[in-house]
Amino acid sequence: MDSNGTAPLDPQIGRFVSELMQSQVGDTGAGQPSFPEMRHNAEVIRARWRHGGPTMAETRDVQVPTEYGEVHIRVYRPHTSGAPQPALVYLHGGGWTMFSIDTHERIMRELAARAHVVVIGVDYALSPEAKFPYALHQIEAVVRRLAAHADEFGVDPTRLAIGGDSAGANLAVGTSLILRDAGDPRVLKGMLLIYGCFTQALSETSANRYGAEGNLLTTSEMAAFWTNYLADPADALDPLASPLLAQLEGLPQTFQVIAQCDVLAEQNVAFAKRLHEAGVAAESREYAGATHSFLEAVSIADVAGRALDDSATWLRKCLR
Repeated sequence: MDSNGTAPLDPQIGRFVSELMQSQVGDTGAGQPSFPEMRHNAEVIRARWRHGGPTMAETRDVQVPTEYGEVHIRVYRPHTSGAPQPALVYLHGGGWTMFSIDTHERIMRELAARAHVVVIGVDYALSPEAKFPYALHQIEAVVRRLAAHADEFGVDPTRLAIGGDSAGANLAVGTSLILRDAGDPRVLKGMLLIYGCFTQALSETSANRYGAEGNLLTTSEMAAFWTNYLADPADALDPLASPLLAQLEGLPQTFQVIAQCDVLAEQNVAFAKRLHEAGVAAESREYAGATHSFLEAVSIADVAGRALDDSATWLRKCLR
């Protein structure tokens, strides 16, 4: 580490960061892009990193009717089987504001193939058009639909987990809290939380080490994401928005992927501690030299492959 306590980047992750940064140069054009323009740009920039990887036996897009509109989901089935399969409901990151099941489809295919589970990506409504807790209600409805009509999707309703990265990890915990508090804690068997966002608060130490411009996730970006997501600044104190503030007793068993060189690493470590204190069967693993979003670099970075393997091993154990 340097004198500021900043850890060096894994060289392969450094290449990933450099190429992503270069692809963004000159991308914004004149003035601030609109949200649709920003999302389009993000899809284009991320396109290279979702290509390749495992081939699925079946990939199916479905529209799920809910009280909060139809929700687009995508079902990734790694192999055919006559028996109902265990499944992971996956929620993509992007600060509740951008990205999609398209930007994250390589990650979902990798998890499906490595863990031998069906992965179901959810294209929840984005902010600021949809404010907290709208997306949470959509995701809850999708999970309940999967549990109640599992035969339609070829999954085992007794072996469902939920997971996601960054804002998706936040939404995964929020959904689990809603189900627990509604008296349905057994719907989900596990939570896979990948470099999650669990509170609006960022310490000065985290901001100085990994939140400056040039990092894949900056302090200013996180502030903007929270502004987009919350209907009212006071919502930052709602445990469903900030799970680090929640009572965590009774949540499903959990595996956390923590990126060492991430402005959110500190709150991930704090969340792991809170889970243990609450008696949740929780494991966490920190990946040296890894940044926020590092799983997207699986095509060039060994550390991303290790994290996916560790996540898959845990999923198989959780859903066996």
